[in-house]
Amino acid sequence: MTLRDPAFTAAGRFWRGNLHTHSTRSDGVLAPEEVCRRYRDEGYDFLALTDHFVGHYDYPIVDTVPMRTNSFTTILGAELHSGAMANGELWHILAVGLPPDFAPSNSPSFLPVAGQETGPQIAARAVAAGAFVAIAHPQWSGLTAQDARSITAAHAVEIYNHGCATGCDRPDGFALADLLLTEGRALTMIATDDAHFSEPDHFGGWVMVKSQANEPEALLTALKAGHFYSTQGPELRDVRIEDDHLVVECSAAASIIAIGWGTGAKAVHGHSLTRGAVPLERLNNSPWVRAAVIDAAGKRAWSNPIWTGAKAANPRVV
Repeated sequence: MTLRDPAFTAAGRFWRGNLHTHSTRSDGVLAPEEVCRRYRDEGYDFLALTDHFVGHYDYPIVDTVPMRTNSFTTILGAELHSGAMANGELWHILAVGLPPDFAPSNSPSFLPVAGQETGPQIAARAVAAGAFVAIAHPQWSGLTAQDARSITAAHAVEIYNHGCATGCDRPDGFALADLLLTEGRALTMIATDDAHFSEPDHFGGWVMVKSQANEPEALLTALKAGHFYSTQGPELRDVRIEDDHLVVECSAAASIIAIGWGTGAKAVHGHSLTRGAVPLERLNNSPWVRAAVIDAAGKRAWSNPIWTGAKAANPRVV
């Protein structure tokens, strides 16, 4: 039996992009034109400028169409805010691919107000409008498991946020993403910058999207289909399950790890590994398996989960 991550079977090539960025249209320090120029000149193929969608900033969905070139494109988007999480703070929902006339919520500032949409409601409305939607920076936001379960319309979880890594050492969303996967949610995982350019929060985490064209609609279709992986630098070239092993082909790595349900995980280690076959016995017959790759400098790459169709066993204490 061979099961392959669809990112490596889809037609096309990989395009490098960042899905979470801010400008002077909200709380970033660079104008939209300069943000786009920097990403373009750093070798990115596409960018989503996602300024904060609140009344204080006049609910911006920034028109970045004029910043496109024949080798660099942009996707319209915003970071949506509406309703309170369990901790009483406002939701942060990343929406990439919004129409320019997406209706504002009643969110005058970053404080919840009575009668506004809930987080789950605005996420569902963004999906209905055609956006790729992700639960933003769960660790930084202080999301509870119940909060995460309530966003039933999301496509993805932001599992690495470079701005949260550099600014507050709360960068990840793996625990909540793995919990939702274990509960049967078919979610994918994105790495982003959340760049404001007021600190070293840029060019640290991105997605590699497999598409036949570097065009907004093609990229959105690929994102929604899970045809991508996330990285801080290492390249993934194939991720597949062959019989009882997770096989990963990648750029030179020090560790290749298979991760599954509960405590299930197993790694192989070495020097300049470009292929690893990780035995899956320790994954407790997990119904999903994902890969992580770590290079000699500590930079990581992450696949989306492969669904095996297995029925998970009880976790073992080892």
